[in-house]
Amino acid sequence: MKNFTHKILILTLVSTFLFSSCSSDNEIEEFNSYGRHDISLSYTNMEQEIFNLINNHRTSKGLPELGIYNIVSSEAITHTDYMIETGDVSHANFGTRHQNLVAYASAKSVSENVAYGFSSAEAVVNAWLNSEGHRLNIENASFTDFGISTKGNDEGRYYFTNIFIKR
Repeated sequence: MKNFTHKILILTLVSTFLFSSCSSDNEIEEFNSYGRHDISLSYTNMEQEIFNLINNHRTSKGLPELGIYNIVSSEAITHTDYMIETGDVSHANFGTRHQNLVAYASAKSVSENVAYGFSSAEAVVNAWLNSEGHRLNIENASFTDFGISTKGNDEGRYYFTNIFIKR
């Protein structure tokens, strides 16, 4: 009888461990955050300036202003952190960002601008406007929303990710 009770106790403990590790609260919370579209972010002065400069440029061309969408900025933050970590300005993993925004922001189209080393919002936006590909993203009439991330590395040099979507 003692051996049977011991086996039941072990079986119960193993079952409890297995069932409790089959789902991840973090994954559920992450999905719910995206699914509810309620990600809360705050923007730096430089990021707000970039939003304003891009929207001012668009309106000067007769284009509608873009909305600031926190889910899009969340993807931009992840990419800016990646660029700082690797020390490489790139569009690496763009496919993943695109898929995330299609799934969680109902994006029909996604594009991005990246940059490094500029010390002001005006300087980075001017650089994008002077580059045909970047300017075309900014002036794309079908885009409805955008997000931004601007962060400095340990040396104080800024990295920028600006993502545009059409919903």
